[in-house]
Amino acid sequence: MLKLTFLGTSAGVPTKQRNVTAMAIECLNPHTSGSQQGNQPQNANQNKKSRPWLLMDCGEGTQQQLLHTKLSLHQLAAICITHVHGDHCYGLPGLLASAAMSGRHEPLTLIAPKAIATLLEAITLTTELYLPFALNFVAIEEVLSEQSDTNKVNIRLSDQHQLDIDITALSHRVASHAFGITQTIHHRTLDTDKLLAQGIPASALWGKLQQGHDVITGDGQQLCAVDYVNDALSRTRVVVAGDNDTPACLTAALVDTDLLVHEATYTHEVLTKIQAKNPEFDPMHSSAQSVAGFVENSGVNNLILTHFSARYQSFDNPSSSTPNMAHIRLDAESVYKGNLWLAADFDQYMVDGAVDLADINENNRVQYLGSARGH
Repeated sequence: MLKLTFLGTSAGVPTKQRNVTAMAIECLNPHTSGSQQGNQPQNANQNKKSRPWLLMDCGEGTQQQLLHTKLSLHQLAAICITHVHGDHCYGLPGLLASAAMSGRHEPLTLIAPKAIATLLEAITLTTELYLPFALNFVAIEEVLSEQSDTNKVNIRLSDQHQLDIDITALSHRVASHAFGITQTIHHRTLDTDKLLAQGIPASALWGKLQQGHDVITGDGQQLCAVDYVNDALSRTRVVVAGDNDTPACLTAALVDTDLLVHEATYTHEVLTKIQAKNPEFDPMHSSAQSVAGFVENSGVNNLILTHFSARYQSFDNPSSSTPNMAHIRLDAESVYKGNLWLAADFDQYMVDGAVDLADINENNRVQYLGSARGH
């Protein structure tokens, strides 16, 4: 399961209701808490000390937004920066400095354009920034230039829990990218009913079987783990796109994707007016309609739009002459019939790729959880 918390949903500049771009993704493994064995579900409330998370972009003020959540910089596993525009990265130096001052010592992965390394080097030199932890910098340009079809960065969270982060080039005024986050969880379940039916009571042997070890009972009976253990694999995939005026760049990335998070800076009408008013300058952003139309044809059933121009107020009233969220929503709904959400700061969503879409009672892999500020 992946739990998304939007920390900033405004494009370019902050507003009173929205900060600039940032989003947290908690990587939850429901099988790591609780001590129950066998076919019984384990506690899904993962221990707070084992809740790794990713930060997608880090606009100015992101660390202030984090103070309104339960996220800890000590559990931050990686930071991904889509491109070098300031509303996506100006908060990075301050956040790293705060992580240092909070006592973090664990290495931190940073996946970003090479220019971000130059930015951090300049700030380190001019402000005497000191980081007591290793910053493992992964240059996007080098990942994309590798002679491979995968363009992936692997983050191993445990023996059973891993992330693959793949990168897709987008179309913007500067090099911009999308990150595909694929979480894979391997889980063994013990067939306790079979063991009890064979007269083998609960004991330490059960735990060894579940770990994949063959055992011998007290009366000399050999039990093979393969006869009592079922291996299950769950996969959840989310694609988070940076600034982009050509949604079709994501065609390959959206295969087998549970959710797309994409910018929708303007409505189609407003974007057309901006482009006509100044033909020499194209903001190279997407309209809600252009993104939604592409996703409708891609087969992705869940779409969250974000990165809204500051001209759009946060209320939803299609009758108002003031630009607002209703205009963005209607622009997207005119061409998209899937599940659609317009993100607001602190909105939280749970994405579970293991949900069986064939079950009519569980036909949505994405659930809106409410606001992080209300918890």
